[in-house]
Amino acid sequence: MRRLPIAAIAVMALLATAVSAQVQRFSSRTLGVRVDVLVLDGKGPVAGLTAPDFEVRDNGVVQRVEVVAAADVPINAMLALDTSASIAGKRKTDLVSAGEALIGGLKPVDRAGLTTFSHAVTPAIPLTSDFAAVRRALQSIQPAGQTSVLDGVYVALTATLDQSARFLIVVCTDGSDTTSWLQASEVLEAAKRANGVIYAVTSSDTKRSEALKDLADATGGQTLQVKSSDELRGTFQRILTEFRSRYVLAYSPEGVPAGGFHRLDITVPKRRLTVKARAGYIGVEAPKQP
Repeated sequence: MRRLPIAAIAVMALLATAVSAQVQRFSSRTLGVRVDVLVLDGKGPVAGLTAPDFEVRDNGVVQRVEVVAAADVPINAMLALDTSASIAGKRKTDLVSAGEALIGGLKPVDRAGLTTFSHAVTPAIPLTSDFAAVRRALQSIQPAGQTSVLDGVYVALTATLDQSARFLIVVCTDGSDTTSWLQASEVLEAAKRANGVIYAVTSSDTKRSEALKDLADATGGQTLQVKSSDELRGTFQRILTEFRSRYVLAYSPEGVPAGGFHRLDITVPKRRLTVKARAGYIGVEAPKQP
């Protein structure tokens, strides 16, 4: 077992506090719950569904659901990019181009941010509507060092603070995790409770990452492999397009205790469709009236 230096312990403590503070929490009688949902039919996203098409179970109890028009809800897009030494040269050029393409697809009401990871993690640009600043940060990437994928994802999760927006986290790496301090189980626990949908992009010559797949599945996202860095730009654009095609389901929990972790099960009962959504949320008791 590795011993963490004092500085690393302090950083991990701060990160743990940040994620704890951002856990998706709802007062079950006042705020309601909103969940990003992707519906697939084997060919791609399914459009045209309405509230009666969905069945949402909160801790096993069926809820009355409404569909929020996803286009009306701003997107917070956080890029979490591998900047280790292996992306030097053409891979870096293609990665930067892919990031710029995703930023270019955002609307003025959206926000974007950038986290980079090699052997160290850098929250380069916090979420901002200044897309030019994000582009400059992308262009200034200097590949070096090894790869701390899990630590990078964990830091990106700390950006998902605003419950009124939708959070897309695009993780891109061309290698296996070699230097993360955090364990997969720790990051997975944070992902289950944080407010973000993770899309993980890896190269086809990278050993399959079960940790990234688990993170994407827990948040209702996807894992995608590309054969070469040439495909990154188109893949990032497709991720954003798919994210915009998702449904946002809203409901006020009924028949379940207000507090604790609420497991979510979402289906389209009358059709054979695949539904991807986050695992659940943390409920909190409504404050007592004086």
